[in-house]
Amino acid sequence: MPRRQGYALLIALVAGTAALAAAVAFGTTLLSGPRSTPLPPAETQAAARNPVDPATSGGRWVATWTAAPVGAEPGTEDGLPGRTIRNVVHTSVGGEVARITLSNLFGTGPLVIDQATVNTRPVTFKGDDSVTVAPGGQVVSDPVVVPVAPDSDLQVSFRTPQAGGPVTYHPYTHQTSYLIDERGTWSSTHWRYLTAVDVRSESARGAIVAFGDSLTAGSGSTTDANARWTDVLADRLGGRYGIANAGIAGNRIVGVGRGTGGQSGTDRLDRDVLGVAGVRTVVVALGINDVQQYPQEADPQRIVDSLRALTDRAHARGLRVVGATLTPFEGFATWTPQRNAVRQAVNEQIRAGTVFDAYVDFDAAVRDPAAPNRILFSYDSGDHLHLNDDGYRALGDRLDLKVLDRAGTPRSDAL
Repeated sequence: MPRRQGYALLIALVAGTAALAAAVAFGTTLLSGPRSTPLPPAETQAAARNPVDPATSGGRWVATWTAAPVGAEPGTEDGLPGRTIRNVVHTSVGGEVARITLSNLFGTGPLVIDQATVNTRPVTFKGDDSVTVAPGGQVVSDPVVVPVAPDSDLQVSFRTPQAGGPVTYHPYTHQTSYLIDERGTWSSTHWRYLTAVDVRSESARGAIVAFGDSLTAGSGSTTDANARWTDVLADRLGGRYGIANAGIAGNRIVGVGRGTGGQSGTDRLDRDVLGVAGVRTVVVALGINDVQQYPQEADPQRIVDSLRALTDRAHARGLRVVGATLTPFEGFATWTPQRNAVRQAVNEQIRAGTVFDAYVDFDAAVRDPAAPNRILFSYDSGDHLHLNDDGYRALGDRLDLKVLDRAGTPRSDAL
């Protein structure tokens, strides 16, 4: 995907201020290579402070990126003392003012951050460079003036000077991030502590949250290709909405999936959907793990009732809900005709328009016409459950942008 540098407005804001212009020259770089070196402390201290008061900037807060916290990272009982964590995230919409959210949801001790940056621009918390996040808590930073380009990679870095674990993380990100210690810089496919990047935007109409499982998280997609169906949708929207990916591999709507930190979709709705900045619409893509994952849900009505209850809760907050049909998985280890019948029964009610305001037929988008209980071979990642990049593109292309724009009285439309 293209990476664009959005400096024009920032330069206008700091015209005539030579010191700030010099800081901007080295302080707004994007990650452009497979490895990066730590930012020396002296360089961080010399980086520019906010050139204007963020409170005076126009627009609304809109999520440009999110990740749902999944659990406690194994082997980090003492945290990552003395390390710098450099999360690399891919934006959906741009802006000139940003803020970050850090989570210590699965920590058992206080999380201390003594230095944080967005693209090397210093971030503060209630005016201080450091912040302590209580166990189970989260913190939102002060606004920082930094150009955030749409459809680009963004570095969010912070240092943890002392023990304070375990680390709250999101694994299997399909994005290369970095962990820096005294020995060097190490690549990672985890996002640690960071759960949201918001921007102030005058053009974005709000945010769309993709609330799902591994098919939403992008399992099977190419690392660093930004080929999840949510990335495809963000490109198609062209900055009209921020896209917040709230997918967790293994997540279920009725029960609790393996490796999901004891969270069902029902449990995490408030945090991962209703709490997203600027959220207007949620696309729900949950249920296939209830069908295929042990213990399997044999009653399709329980899945449907849970999806409908989730929709009602979103409606109570004024959100529009688009639901996805459940995709095929014949050939996967857990497939049986009986479980496939449960999947089809859930899809029948979704298509009948009794569950969501509108639906998107993910099943029809990726199934093999000659063997409709299977994923089309050219879309299959190889395990017969997850998709490759072409398969995720088919899902992202399936969503009708006009339906996503629609507001008002809930109704049902096929996408």
